[in-house]
Amino acid sequence: MKIAVLYGGTSGEREVSLSSGKGIIRALENNGHDVTGIDFHPGRLEEILRLNVDLVFIGLHGKFGEDGRLQGLLEMVGLPYVGSGVLASALAMDKSKAKQVFELNGIPIAKSKMYSITNETNMKELEEEVNQLFKPPFVIKPNREGSTLGLTIVKEADQILEGLNNAALSDDMVLVEDFIKGREITVAVFDEEALPIIEIIPKNAYYDYESKYAQGGSEHIIPAEIDPETTKIIQELAVKAHKALGCKTYSRVDFILTEENRPIILEVNTLPGMTPTSLYPDAANEIGLDYDSMIESFVNRSVGKRN
Repeated sequence: MKIAVLYGGTSGEREVSLSSGKGIIRALENNGHDVTGIDFHPGRLEEILRLNVDLVFIGLHGKFGEDGRLQGLLEMVGLPYVGSGVLASALAMDKSKAKQVFELNGIPIAKSKMYSITNETNMKELEEEVNQLFKPPFVIKPNREGSTLGLTIVKEADQILEGLNNAALSDDMVLVEDFIKGREITVAVFDEEALPIIEIIPKNAYYDYESKYAQGGSEHIIPAEIDPETTKIIQELAVKAHKALGCKTYSRVDFILTEENRPIILEVNTLPGMTPTSLYPDAANEIGLDYDSMIESFVNRSVGKRN
């Protein structure tokens, strides 16, 4: 097949996407496809409009890639693509909206509130409101951003203002939510089937950007050492979240497993990382799919094949 891979982009996750894109391109070429790689930029849409390919593989992360806008463009010009559609992508990227969908579907979430930041926002008043509603530790983060970019874990009240300003650099919608103490776990979902659960043990105090992408930044335990009953519950919740948002082909669902053994959903990633240290390829490998086979499976699902 003739396949275009879109990678790079302009979001804060560009470096991650460059690495994901290289891996995807290499795998597709190894599988015998005719591959065109495009370092995507929203100011160069003619590169997309000129494409003459059978399929587009989106290796982008974050804004202008994972948020539904690119998917809408591809649909308007009639180019089929791998992964979730416009609505699912937009919902998953909007953490506040996604949490509403999760709650409606009985998927446990952390207490949270979203704030709109404008030029008229009195940040001191906002700081006071947050301080009244939330008790440390809690999290302040951009509503539409990934890879923990712009995230602050507030341990003391005097960190609130800095956390709000930091999140506002990435998005004019800021989400404040309870910090849930527990084990970091994630579930790769492939074609509405949950793969083995991975527990993430970061080398740093928290699972931050460095822990996610630096070589040796975290340890992945797969399958996670969780009792069978809880494992089943978590995997069912992951598939439920994937389906509730309308995701297609693949996604990765992140949870915190509390000290009371209760899973709390964090988010659904419609375009999870595909770098050498990424979680999704680890989960696929656990069920016997090496990287190249995993990528080929995504392609096959996207063009209607079942093998």
